[in-house]
This record gives sequence, structure tokens and C-alpha cells, in this order.
Amino acid sequence: MTRRIRMFGVQIDSVRMTDAVARLIGWLDLPGKRCRFVVTPNADHCVMLQENDRLRQVYADADLVLADGMPVVLASRLLRRPLPERVAGSDLVPALLDAADRDRPLRVYLLGGAPHVTKKAAENIRSRWSAVEVVGIDSPPLGFHHDQQQNEAILKRISRVNPDVLVVGLGCPKQEFWVHQHRDFIAARIALCVGATVDFLAGEKRRAPVWMQRSGLEWLHRLAAEPRRMLGRYARNAYIFPQLVWREWRTRPLLGPVLDGTASPID
Repeated sequence: MTRRIRMFGVQIDSVRMTDAVARLIGWLDLPGKRCRFVVTPNADHCVMLQENDRLRQVYADADLVLADGMPVVLASRLLRRPLPERVAGSDLVPALLDAADRDRPLRVYLLGGAPHVTKKAAENIRSRWSAVEVVGIDSPPLGFHHDQQQNEAILKRISRVNPDVLVVGLGCPKQEFWVHQHRDFIAARIALCVGATVDFLAGEKRRAPVWMQRSGLEWLHRLAAEPRRMLGRYARNAYIFPQLVWREWRTRPLLGPVLDGTASPID
């Protein structure tokens, strides 16, 4: 059982990276065929959650909610609900693959990214992690999620190979909506909604230096790398996210426990 911290209308699991990886490995050996899914909120997701009822429902149903963004972690400390550390999706996937060995190999399916990017990511995984088998890749076209036939075809391709882990890099909120809608039909033990992780695995995009990640400045690195794509998003978040933090600050409990009383079960 793990505690969950309630902030910005969502409950976030209070875990470290090692805890999250152990949780995922534990899921692989549980009986049954239910696909458990993971979401990774950052500041942008927290802003979207304020006005998107459907996304809030996805987060409420998620099996694991991990604080991807350092601004979310810093806000938790300011609000006296400290999350132990950032657990970014782009770090979680490599950490999970690192945990694979001969006794516990992993079968992975990649969904999302441009065709050449997903293919390169698969090649890099195969060369770096000998105990990981990439059993399938899929690069669906824009708008595929509105096409029932395409969705069914993807689900059938996943079902044929029965992966342990489905890595979904379609961007938020598309990836969260797709996994939530089809979770009863996804023939994988775990689905990870992890955004640009496929691009990072392919080497298509570079992560910010570690010092920028730890200080909450990774957004500046991404803005410099993709100014046209990221400027509007970050400008909006820079305006709204501090207001969310202020609202939480004003309504925070002055006395008593600051952790939410709920817990997230291992299974």
C-alpha cells in the first residue's frame, strides 16, 4: 500500500523511482489478464485537468499516478504535502528495462511516434537491454483514434504477441484517453502513458542536463529545442499553474496531517 497526495484535483502516488519499478515488476506476476495503466502528470497535465472532466476520470481510474514534472514536486513541498521525488515517464521506462534479467525478461510493445522514430527506438532497446524483447511497434497515423477499424487492428496486433509492457507515446491527453477507453481489450499486463519517451529512446530528442531536470528547468531546455511547438503551451502554463498552487495554498489545512488518507493497493 502507498499513500497518495491530493493536489490540483488529482491523487498522486507518493513513491520513489525504485518503488514505482518494484510495483510494475510485481504486477507482471499477478494472476488475471487485466491491463493496469500508469499516468505521469506534469504541470501541463495539471492545467488540463482543471477543465477536462474526461481526463480527470482517466486519472481517477489509473492504477499508478506518478509526478512527472519537477514543478509538481516543488509545489508539493511548498504546500506541505511533499512528494519524495520526481518519477518521470522518460526515466521510468529505462529504469524498468534495467530491471529485466534472464530470470525476469520483459516483452515490450511500442505504440506512437513517427515510423522511423519507433523503429530506431526498438533498435536501441534491443542493443542496450539484452533481457528485453521488443515484440512489436506501431506508428498509427493522425486521427487513428477516431477510426474503430484502426483501433481494432492495433489491439489485434498487440494481442497476437501478448507483451508484458505497452509503452504508449501519443501525447497527452490522446494517450490517456486511448488506453482508458481500450484498457479492457489491451493484451498487455501494463500500459505506460509516457509521452515523448519513444523519441528519447530513439535519440530523436535529447533530455535536458540533469541539473536542469532537478531544478525544475527542463521546460527551458525543451522550449529552446522546440520553440514553435512549446511556446504557447508554456506561456499558458506559466500563467495558470501558479494560480493553481496559490489556490491550493489558500485552502491547505493549517493543522493536522497533510497527506491524503487514501492508499493505492499493490494489486
